[in-house]
Amino acid sequence: MVVDVLAKRISSNFKSHKAGAQVAEGKLGNTKLILAKSNGYMNTSGGPVAALMKFYDIEPANLIVIHDELDIDFGQLKIKFSGGHAGHNGLRSIISAIGNDYIRIRFGIGRPQGSQDPADFVLKNFSSTEKPELPALLELAADMVESIAKTGLTEAQQTYHSK
Repeated sequence: MVVDVLAKRISSNFKSHKAGAQVAEGKLGNTKLILAKSNGYMNTSGGPVAALMKFYDIEPANLIVIHDELDIDFGQLKIKFSGGHAGHNGLRSIISAIGNDYIRIRFGIGRPQGSQDPADFVLKNFSSTEKPELPALLELAADMVESIAKTGLTEAQQTYHSK
């Protein structure tokens, strides 16, 4: 959803790419952005990520992955460089394909209430109380990507983690 917001900001449309993903390209000031959404399952996203990075000659340190995060409450967003997968199968796949030295925007979804299986929880839609907040959070996550692209990781972290 965040890359859809970014595609609108750079006036680009997604097109099918041979790497097994939908790709939108555009400029953000002087910085070229390549936005991608895997055509396959999240658990196998490492292959398309690695193929796109090779095709566009992108270093891992310039990759920004936006992902859901159970360990952060809904409504919280954090920028992080490197790290493990913490059980997230999409991150596990990406780490297996390219290593772990890339930027992440962790989009908090919180943990399920009661005894609901986390695997089921991450696949369900946002709740009726979360949906009204979602557009602003998607814009904020897109702002974070823009900040990283324009000013770099450290400054973006200082800007968004000090709030």
